[in-house]
Amino acid sequence: MLIIEGIDCFYGDFQALRDVSMEVPEGKIVSLLGPNAAGKSTTLRSISGIVRHRKGQILLDGRPLAGKKPEDIVELGIAHVPEGRKLFSTLTVKENLEMGAYSRRAKTRFKENLDKVYSLFPVLAERSHQAAGLLSGGEQQMCAIGRGLMAEPRLLMIDEMSWGLSPILVKQMFSLVKTIAAAGVTILLVEQQVHQCMAVAEFAYIMEKGHIVLSGKTNEIAGHPHVKKAYLGM
Repeated sequence: MLIIEGIDCFYGDFQALRDVSMEVPEGKIVSLLGPNAAGKSTTLRSISGIVRHRKGQILLDGRPLAGKKPEDIVELGIAHVPEGRKLFSTLTVKENLEMGAYSRRAKTRFKENLDKVYSLFPVLAERSHQAAGLLSGGEQQMCAIGRGLMAEPRLLMIDEMSWGLSPILVKQMFSLVKTIAAAGVTILLVEQQVHQCMAVAEFAYIMEKGHIVLSGKTNEIAGHPHVKKAYLGM
């Protein structure tokens, strides 16, 4: 579905990504792993059109995304759940979810998609008229993912889903990711929870210092000496 070929990204004179190449097959869960400041979030921002790449190309179904605005990329079926959730704290849960139904396609199926989100996250239905800023960390993450799903994405990109969550909630969120994928949504996960990602994803990429240093099927990656030592504590 998604192919990234040799992209470079910069913030001013600082190069954040260097010759990054990845593939996200349709219907799969793919994880992008690595330490802080490795360039993982920048990779998602480049896909969603927030950051422009200077070199290389990003293809969706074989068609380049270069030059497209973020709202155009949402229309094409890519939704981005950003790091830190980025909810509108003074708006209600339902109003935040409504913000996700931005695309023309999603607007026509708003009620159906809202019911699906409430079915997946029943607590959001219970808190629908509550300000999002009053939710717990786990509930806010559910709301952020729900907002992404309201766009009816074919590809859902989730950045640091486990950030600030308890181990029990982390386990619950990864279980929900599997449920979302089983419903036909392709998922690209940026995470530092390597053990959990290895358990749910079929393919993994390891990024360090803005460059992909290792990639492959998760069962193969997990056995690599570098991954064992640096990420799995073995």
